[in-house]
Amino acid sequence: MGIIVQKFGGTSVGSIERIQHVADTVTKAYKEGNSVVTVVSAMGHHTDELVNLAQQISPQNSKREMDMLLTTGEQVSISLLAMAIQAKGFKAISLTGWQAGIQTESIHGNARIETIQTDRIQRLINEGYIVIVAGFQGLSNEDEITTLGRGGSDTTAVALAAALEAERCDIYTDVLGVYTTDPRIEPEATKLSHVSYDEMLELAALGAAVLHPRAVEFAKNYGLVIQVRSSQHDEIGTFIGEENQMEQQSVVRGIAFESNVTRMTLNGLHNQVDLLPNIFTILATEGIDVDIIIQSVTSDNLVNLSFSIKSENMLETITILESKKEYLGYVSFDFESELAKVSIVGSGMVSNPGVAANMFKFLAEASIPVKMVSTSEIKVSTVIPKSQLQNAVHALHKGYELDRVQEEVVVEG
Repeated sequence: MGIIVQKFGGTSVGSIERIQHVADTVTKAYKEGNSVVTVVSAMGHHTDELVNLAQQISPQNSKREMDMLLTTGEQVSISLLAMAIQAKGFKAISLTGWQAGIQTESIHGNARIETIQTDRIQRLINEGYIVIVAGFQGLSNEDEITTLGRGGSDTTAVALAAALEAERCDIYTDVLGVYTTDPRIEPEATKLSHVSYDEMLELAALGAAVLHPRAVEFAKNYGLVIQVRSSQHDEIGTFIGEENQMEQQSVVRGIAFESNVTRMTLNGLHNQVDLLPNIFTILATEGIDVDIIIQSVTSDNLVNLSFSIKSENMLETITILESKKEYLGYVSFDFESELAKVSIVGSGMVSNPGVAANMFKFLAEASIPVKMVSTSEIKVSTVIPKSQLQNAVHALHKGYELDRVQEEVVVEG
């Protein structure tokens, strides 16, 4: 048997009883003859509680100190899980991200993994240990503790699986697998047996919380098959990998959404070739992710530029834009919050030009206004009022008949 990497999310380790259940799952894999490396998130809503504590100090705290604070959550869960496994008579040891050899770039709050030194983990595996690794964290070349962004434990698990040349990577969560959309929003959502890397990357990037986008990128780059499965039910989940027989699957495979979107608009910009790089380089340098971008030229050859961001970044973005007003040369800016983004995803969309038209038709029939649009070969995204989010998901899910999904897609690792 080879190495298996498992990842358990916060809900899976949200109580002592659930930690005991995870310990049973981990030791079962070990007793079957596998070497086991387990990545764990912070317990339940512990990270949110830490964020709330910090916000009681100040609404805008140092990103470095936030990383120092937030990484303590995983240290609680890995040590408790190691204790639970030891209590069952097995050798187990917990490691923080930096003890596990995870090196990242020098960015606080949303760092990327650069390398993983696996010597220590491999030595512990050879000594018969079940290795429990804290997800979501690493160490920069400047010896600073960093975090990988929300959901970064998925990335930790997949990156470790690739570095250790593991046989597989199982992502355990509180759902049975990847669904056509969030079943908490759409009761008729159905579980997908297989999803391609590209589809899962789009779904994850567009708001489907079941997997972190960087985890999918790692898996695709290394040809690693991921299984998303339930931590509470012992049944086959959803496999993420390369696929064939594309013609047998639905054109639209899933609906993803984000519920906290803000549209920023800069008015009266000078129409010059370096306009866009000037603006978006400044935002990127400050770690602000920009999504949908719309540019229009007025009759007097000035530019109005709109772009969407996560609402949590709104105050920081406003501060940046105000500080750079003279440099950027805009006349005014405004913003609109209480928006949401709804996206349809499917590899089959590239050869079906009517898919986008149907999306707008389904939304119009539900009297849902569209404020911004973005497209790629396998997705169409729309920004709509947040109050209409659930209605939009229901209309699209019903319109594309995703409640009738029947698959015969084969995934190849």
